[in-house]
Amino acid sequence: MYPLAFTPAGAKRLLQFAHDGVFIVLSLPLALILLAGFEGLRDFEQLVTVGVPVFTVIAVAFYIHFGLHRSLWRFTSVADLQAIVGSVACSVLAFAVLMHLGVGLEVPPSALFIQFLCLVALLAGSRCVRRVIRDNMAGGLAGSRFARKADPMPLLLVGSPQSAELTIRACRHQQAAETSYQVIGIVDLADGDVGRGVMNVPILGSIACLPQILQSLERKGQRPQRIVLTSQMQGQPLRELQTVAERAKIILCRLPKPTEFREAGGDGGLDLRPIAVEDLLTRPQVKLERQAIEGLIEHRRVLVTGAGGSIGSELCRQIASCNPAQLVLLDQCEYNLYAIDMEMAKTFPQLDRHAILLDIRDGAALERTFHDARPDLVFHTAALKHVPLVEHNPIEGVLTNVFGTRNVAQAARRVGAIAFVQVSTDKAVSPTNVMGATKRLAECYCQALDLAGRDSGGSTYFKTVRFGNVMGSSGSVIPLFQQQLREGGPITVTHREITRYFMTIREASGLVLQALAGGLRRGAHRGEIYVLDMGTPVRILDVARQMIRLSGLSDVPIRFVGLRPGEKLYEELFDDREERVESGIAGVLMAHSTPLATATIEDALEDLELACAAADKAAVIRLLARYVPGYTPSAPVSALAPVVPLARVNGESHAAASHRPQRHNRRGGRGPVVRVLDA
Repeated sequence: MYPLAFTPAGAKRLLQFAHDGVFIVLSLPLALILLAGFEGLRDFEQLVTVGVPVFTVIAVAFYIHFGLHRSLWRFTSVADLQAIVGSVACSVLAFAVLMHLGVGLEVPPSALFIQFLCLVALLAGSRCVRRVIRDNMAGGLAGSRFARKADPMPLLLVGSPQSAELTIRACRHQQAAETSYQVIGIVDLADGDVGRGVMNVPILGSIACLPQILQSLERKGQRPQRIVLTSQMQGQPLRELQTVAERAKIILCRLPKPTEFREAGGDGGLDLRPIAVEDLLTRPQVKLERQAIEGLIEHRRVLVTGAGGSIGSELCRQIASCNPAQLVLLDQCEYNLYAIDMEMAKTFPQLDRHAILLDIRDGAALERTFHDARPDLVFHTAALKHVPLVEHNPIEGVLTNVFGTRNVAQAARRVGAIAFVQVSTDKAVSPTNVMGATKRLAECYCQALDLAGRDSGGSTYFKTVRFGNVMGSSGSVIPLFQQQLREGGPITVTHREITRYFMTIREASGLVLQALAGGLRRGAHRGEIYVLDMGTPVRILDVARQMIRLSGLSDVPIRFVGLRPGEKLYEELFDDREERVESGIAGVLMAHSTPLATATIEDALEDLELACAAADKAAVIRLLARYVPGYTPSAPVSALAPVVPLARVNGESHAAASHRPQRHNRRGGRGPVVRVLDA
């Protein structure tokens, strides 16, 4: 209910209602006077006597129906004017019909038309006057020496006229803000409106002419202190704009995105934010097929491994928003699991969720979890991803990235999951490090399972989604640079020419869901690897320089420290043995390659299992070099210790799934048996 009295707001609303009621009552007599004069009004005495109360009742009903009693006059907009026109038009038409059919009095059509114009003018005019008074008072107060501590900061806006208008209005209502602003001009994104203006602020030119515009303003003594981006812009166009601003030594800012809400209790000032490096690196994001993703997730049981990680946690957020029947969060890091579980509890309190602390190397515990949860969809993001650490700990990398993936995939197959999705990395392409090699072997394993399912009629799809760096993830270069800047530098870069692909965590996670949804809808090609379209790779040196400039610092040194063990200058999304294929899914490509033979994968897993059980690092690396397509170790294989014959291990090794029975393997002896198509 809306208060009408007994409060200041209610009293004001009652006064506005009475004000409009007077105009409604007077509209018909005024129209007749304008039509016939005061003397001619006597000829319409019966019409006035009967018509005024009838019209008043009708007009008040439509007045309330169109919500005019709720509008704030000081914020009158085009929508309010449209409501006034609609309310008055309906009132006049209904009045004419009712007078003709119910009362038998004819109202001259010209009088109805004049009444319509008069009432619209009275209702709209009073509101517009109130808006003008409010704007002028606000502008005067903002411009007074009592309302601000310094002269207004001159701004140059870059964006569409529509977005610039909102910014200009905000600048003119800086009543309580610490800093006031004055917009001196607008730079349009196109040439269509150049030479015109918005709220008396001129459109000086298009964005292509920005350097000349800045020079002209400098000569006139109107140099802006900030260039404010009012429209959304990312990637290369934004980098070019940033370059122009840097050359002019002017700070480039942007307004908050529509999805970024300000904290309560703010001072009401214009919220100018510096350009973030994420804005400069990312390209326009691919539009997600939200309906298809919701159709994939809704009412299904979903399990996410590595749920507390950067990609895993974002997948959980997006999955939870699609109304799954159940969400199982699985992670071996207690704190990360606690954090995402608490976030899910707060954001999605009605969600049926289970947080399970578990290491994917533990095959028996994993089997029990899958048997209890019986997930329909499995998203496998758990992995060891830090290149130097895995390089120095190759056995741990194999146990988690290879055998952990095998455990999760086999558990998903045994419970009849619809799909298993492995998140992979561009480092798996022609790998030069252990991390990339283990992820490539995991890709080959899942590809073999998927093809085996096609041949045997298996119901579970095994898919891999490969992509490059995501900004803000653990181990990402951007958080490292931010920390180094906070410490005053230097910023460390491995090599002048090193480049990487970049994508936001949110977009990467959304495209993982979109890849699976689109693949299942299109019949899900068996044995294909999905590859996210990452755009153009970016030099890490350029990222470092941009972050230094954005921080407002100029004396932070950049130190080149050399490539880390296993690190490449250039990452690739496809290797020479893969064919790039269009998938028909927005933002997603497919890599088609000749799969690794099943026997080769079985040999690789069996040998690696024995090498891990013997804690033989050299053997692990030599075996990866033997079996993984394209893997070139950072140190020559010949420099590694030779692989000594490994004794067969009776019973289960550390890497073997604890549920696996002992039986004779095809190489003789008794030991852990690895079979890709084990039923």
